[in-house]
Amino acid sequence: MLILVIVVLVLGGFELFEGPKWKQSKTILPQIVGMWTGPDSPQIVTAENIFEYMDGAGELYLGYQFDYLEVYEYRAQNQPEILVELYFMKASDDAFGLLSLDWGGEPVKLNPASRGEHSIDDSQWPQVLYGEGLLRLWSDNVYARVMATRETSESKKAVLTLGRLITEDRKNPSPPNLMDKLPASFEPNWILRRDRVSFFRSHLILNSLYYLGHENMLELDLTSEGVSAPYEKRDSSGDLQRIQVLHLGYADPTRAENALVHFHRVYLAEHPPPEHSDFSLKVVNVFPLEDGWMGYRLKENTLAFVFECPIQETVRTILEQIN
Repeated sequence: MLILVIVVLVLGGFELFEGPKWKQSKTILPQIVGMWTGPDSPQIVTAENIFEYMDGAGELYLGYQFDYLEVYEYRAQNQPEILVELYFMKASDDAFGLLSLDWGGEPVKLNPASRGEHSIDDSQWPQVLYGEGLLRLWSDNVYARVMATRETSESKKAVLTLGRLITEDRKNPSPPNLMDKLPASFEPNWILRRDRVSFFRSHLILNSLYYLGHENMLELDLTSEGVSAPYEKRDSSGDLQRIQVLHLGYADPTRAENALVHFHRVYLAEHPPPEHSDFSLKVVNVFPLEDGWMGYRLKENTLAFVFECPIQETVRTILEQIN
C-alpha cells in the first residue's frame, strides 16, 4: 500500500483505480517462436508493483488508464534476447496514447494480405512501428513493445511474428476522436507536424510534450483527454516558425469551465477570467505574451489553446477552425 500512496502523491489529482492483486493472463503467447523459447506464463505487473518493475518510468503508464502489464522474455542460443511487454489499458484511446508519444520507426503492416492492405496511407495514424529491433504497436486496448537486444535477420522475423500473434483476433482500433478534430493545415501555410502529435490525459504527460508549469493548472486527470499538436511554416526569410495547439476534452462543461478559471489564475494572472455568465456561450480570448500571442476557446466541454503565435488574427483563425 505504501507504493500506492507514493504514486497518488506523485500524480496528485489523478483518479487512479486500484489494480487487482493478481491477473490471469489473457494473452498466452507461444512458448516457442522460431529458435526462441519463452516462459510457461508471463510476469504480471499491476499498479501496485509497477515501480518495482521499472524505476521511475511507471509514472508514464499510470498517466493513462493502465490496467496491467504482461512481460515475456525469450531466449535462444547465440541469439539476442527478445523482451515482450503487453500493456493492457482500460480503453483503446490509452493504448494509442502510449504509441503516440513517439512516432519513431517505420510503419509496417503485420498482415497486409489478410486485411487487403499493402501500403500505409499517410492520412492514417500508424498502428505498428518498427526500427532497429524494436516493434511498438497499438491493437485495441493493448500497447505492446517487442524488443530484441540486437537486431539480426532471425530476430527481426521473430519480433514481427510475435507482433502478428499479439494483434490476432483483436479489434481493428480507431484513433481517439480528438485526433480528427485538428486540421492538417491552417492558413496561412501552417502545417501539422504529424510526427509530433500526441494524445494524453495527465498534466505530467502534457508537460513532457509542452511544458506549461509544474502545477496542474488545466485540472487534467484520467477522466480528461487531450491532444498536443505543433504546427510549422517557413517565414519570408526561410526561417522555421512553430506554434503549439492543445485541444482538451473534459467529462462535462463544468470541469472545462473550472479548468479555464484555474488556468487564468496561474498562467494569465494579470488577466481576469471570463464572467461566469459567459460560459453558456462560446468564449474566445487572445492575449499578448513574451513569446507571442496565445489564445483559447471554451466551447461546451472542450478547451482549445494556441501558444507562441506571431500574429494575433492567426490565433483567432486557428481557434475557429478547430472542431
